[in-house]
Amino acid sequence: MPRYFPYMLCLILAVLLVPVVPLYTQAQVIKSGPASCPGVALTFDLCPVRNGAGYDAALIDYLIEQKIPATFFMSGKWMTKHDQQVRALLKIPFFEVGTHGDVHAHLPLHSADEQKQEILGPVRLLRTAYGHEATLFRPPYGEFNDVTVHVTRALGLQFILWNVVSGDPEPTITALQIEAHLKRAVKKGSVIVMHANGKGRHTHEVVQDLHQHLLPERNLTAMTVSDLLTCRQEAP
Repeated sequence: MPRYFPYMLCLILAVLLVPVVPLYTQAQVIKSGPASCPGVALTFDLCPVRNGAGYDAALIDYLIEQKIPATFFMSGKWMTKHDQQVRALLKIPFFEVGTHGDVHAHLPLHSADEQKQEILGPVRLLRTAYGHEATLFRPPYGEFNDVTVHVTRALGLQFILWNVVSGDPEPTITALQIEAHLKRAVKKGSVIVMHANGKGRHTHEVVQDLHQHLLPERNLTAMTVSDLLTCRQEAP
C-alpha cells in the first residue's frame, strides 16, 4: 500500500462528509442566478418619487400584455401612495413582489434596530393590508453592511441585489446606450435592475427590445427572481 494512501483516504472522507449547503441560502447576498440557467430576471424597483405619478403604467401594461415574468421591489412609502397599483400587481400570476425598505433609507447609516424597522415596514404592510407574505428584500440604493445582512437573514428574507445595472434612472442616458450596455452584460442567470416608478425615461422601450430581440436571440427566457434561483437547466 502506498505511504500516501491513508492521507488520501482521510482527505476523500473529509470531502464526502462535508455537509451539503444549498448554493443560494438566506444568508447570502444574491446577485445572480445559476450560470447554467437560460433565464434572466427582470427586476423593477418601486421607490418613492418626489414628482410625477410614481408608476410607469405603459411599462406595466406591456409586461402584462406580453405575459413577461417580472419581480417588483416595493418600498413601504411607495405602497401607501399606490394602494390600487399594489393590489393590481399582486393579482398578476407571473409577477413577484418583494420589498425595498420602508422609506428608502440609507441603511448603513442606521443601527441594527433601525435597520430592522426599515426592512420590516413593508413586510408588515404587505402581510396585514394585502395578505401577501414577502420573502425577497432589496436594500435601498443597493447599500448595506454586515448588520443589514444579519438582520435580513434573521427575518427569514432573501437578500437580492443584481449583477446587471440598466442605468435607467440616469436622465442623460439614451435608450440605445442602455440597450448597448445590456447586450454586453446580459447572460445566463443575470438579474437586471430597472425602475417602474417613472424614473426610467426609456425603461419601457428597453424592455420591449429585451423581450423582442436580445432575450430570444440568445435563447434566454424572462423569469421571476425566485424561479431563476431554482433553475438548474441548460437551454435546449
